Amino acid sequence: MIKVTITLEEGVLQFIDRQAQGNRSGYINALLAEHRRRILEEQMIQALKEDAQDPEYQAEIAAWDGVVGDGINAEG
Repeated sequence: MIKVTITLEEGVLQFIDRQAQGNRSGYINALLAEHRRRILEEQMIQALKEDAQDPEYQAEIAAWDGVVGDGINAEG
């Protein structure tokens, strides 16, 4: 863990103290971890949407789909 100093508005700090149940760091870490997870999820969804609209990518996927069912058995 790394300690940092931040400046918060008084009302924000009061809110954190009411919600944190005595553990400001834990509460703030949990909030930021959840926010990061949501942003990453949104980025992944956006990337998947872009891939779905990319004809070159779709052609490559179609080519790989053809290989998947060609009867090659990795267990040999």
